Amino acid sequence: MTTIEFKNLTFGFDTQASYLFDQTRLVLQSEWQLGLVGRNGRGKTTLLRLLMGDYHYKGKIEHQLDFIYFPQKVTDKTKLTYDVLQDLSHFELWKIEKEITLLNMNLDSLWRPFESLSGGEQTKILLALLFVDDQHYPLIDEPTNHLDATSRQQVARYLHDKQQGFIVVSHDQLFIDQVVDHVLAIEKSQLVLYQSDFSTYLEQKQQRDQFESAQNEKLKKEITRLKQTAVQKAEWSRGRERDKLGSPNQPGSGAIFDTGAIGARSARMMKRSQTMMKRMRQQANEKAQLLKDVEYVKSLHMNVKPSHRQKILTVEHLQLSYNNQPLFDPISFEIQKGQRLAIQGSNGSGKSSIIQYLFDAFHGEATGITSRLQGLAVSYLSQDYDNNQGTLREFADQHALNYSDFLNNLWQLGVERQVFQNRIEDMSMGQRKRVALAQSLVTPAELFIWDEPLNYLDIFNQQQLEAVIQKIQPTMLIIEHDRHFLKNVATKTLTLSLNNGK
Repeated sequence: MTTIEFKNLTFGFDTQASYLFDQTRLVLQSEWQLGLVGRNGRGKTTLLRLLMGDYHYKGKIEHQLDFIYFPQKVTDKTKLTYDVLQDLSHFELWKIEKEITLLNMNLDSLWRPFESLSGGEQTKILLALLFVDDQHYPLIDEPTNHLDATSRQQVARYLHDKQQGFIVVSHDQLFIDQVVDHVLAIEKSQLVLYQSDFSTYLEQKQQRDQFESAQNEKLKKEITRLKQTAVQKAEWSRGRERDKLGSPNQPGSGAIFDTGAIGARSARMMKRSQTMMKRMRQQANEKAQLLKDVEYVKSLHMNVKPSHRQKILTVEHLQLSYNNQPLFDPISFEIQKGQRLAIQGSNGSGKSSIIQYLFDAFHGEATGITSRLQGLAVSYLSQDYDNNQGTLREFADQHALNYSDFLNNLWQLGVERQVFQNRIEDMSMGQRKRVALAQSLVTPAELFIWDEPLNYLDIFNQQQLEAVIQKIQPTMLIIEHDRHFLKNVATKTLTLSLNNGK
């Protein structure tokens, strides 16, 4: 039996005011199928990178394992997919073909440029390479990003049946429940280990949060009472001091026992009020420590541009193809003001290609007719935000964003204030995704086009998006694999298919 042991692990980035991990002590068994969960920015990817030896830290991490990290970094996406994989690892062709087939992909994807694959296809190709390797301990970071529902089930079954342990990071509750037997939660102030699935962890955490919140309400009432009493007593003692000194119209008697008695009572009451105030502050601080792990879902701001126009976008008999090979059967749809169209389909079916076509960025063949409003204000949330760089101020100026609204959305999405000082390219993927999301939310628009908005977002962020969309009722075109999310926000659905197969 092999262990991964953290001994007094201490680590934080230079740009952060506090440590991500401070004197952390933890022992993990290598045969566990471990789910690593927690809100964005809490250090999940950082913990995996520490295991990989990518950062310097204080303390010790002891193990006898060779780790492999997913997703592997692709440096040249213009290469053929086969060459990209050869750059990352050595493998026998039949083995990678077997894994690609198990992941429900065509073998010809190996001989296409990597950049021509959809986000989901790229994910599955890199997973296939991970699955070929049986000599390393897998550290799997967000494997469900870009994957359709069928592919998520395929990956879940593979991991569930795997005969070795691994650590997997994911915000997909159903996926985590299917593949793990232990959960390690990174909360605001501690690491909590559970021998259970994600649903059990969430249930226990919700019960703990409810108890702490109830205790908080009780203490708030007590603090209010103490504060009022302290103020009253302080005012009484000041009044007695004025009585002792007298006033120009009614001077004090001057009797020694009067001033002495009043002064003594005044001093006692002042001391008692100060004691009460000190007690109040102490209890408030204790409660702040008690509530440090309670999570709250905060409201977001969405900048919908007022419009009197009803018909926003019309598409008739659209079909997109590469090299005369159609991606899907001809489609027609219309989006009117206040409607939210969800486009669904398997990985590689052409969902993102439709968005590229609408922005005149599709490089294949297209047939059909599209009618859109002149001067239509569009806010676009892309899958790819690697080019977002610079400080938050520079980014906001570059995109003409209201800086205050932009930062407020970031804060509400759970980005800590100290992260505001970081450059975007130095942030975690979850933080960078929330920068892109905050940008889209505050961009004034008549139509919001979101391509897989939930990638890298935690369950609290998903609830926030559902709440703001249900409240504001914006006009949207959404590509997303999460059926629960679409059920709560979409008003109509279009599913792509190709009758002659792909």
